[in-house]
Amino acid sequence: MLESDLDSVHAVESQAYAHPWSRRHFHDSLKAGYPAILLLSQPLPGEVVHPPRADGRVLLGYLVAMPGVDEVHLLNITVATAHQRQGWARFMLDALGLWSRGQGAQWLWLEVRQGNAPARALYERCGFAQVGLRKGYYPAGHFQREDAVVMSLRLAPAAGGPTP
Repeated sequence: MLESDLDSVHAVESQAYAHPWSRRHFHDSLKAGYPAILLLSQPLPGEVVHPPRADGRVLLGYLVAMPGVDEVHLLNITVATAHQRQGWARFMLDALGLWSRGQGAQWLWLEVRQGNAPARALYERCGFAQVGLRKGYYPAGHFQREDAVVMSLRLAPAAGGPTP
């Protein structure tokens, strides 16, 4: 993801969520050097590319992560609404896991809205387990807040343990 991608990314983000990240969130993540990856494809015959990209490719989704000492924290993963339920989120999670292992990370961490049952189910299918709850973490509209479920995935085996 580059600065020049932020208009397209923010357009997808705004379509996908009631409380999207701002363009500034993405800008700040890039400025901090966080891994920010786009998932792009050639359009199918007759497919209207939205949002339009200068290169004509379709923005299927993206992720932003924050590396730590022995862990990676997934900050944002989004699939464009027109491409959801096609396995792209799983694809990006698998790629993030491989990249994280290559960086020496032992854990992947994330927060997910407590009410986002489809995302929670996906994370569980990918091996993530709930390890905590952050009360009032997300904005929920009308001056309300929603709890976040904290989940983690062990990437590296414990000493003497089997490889995951």
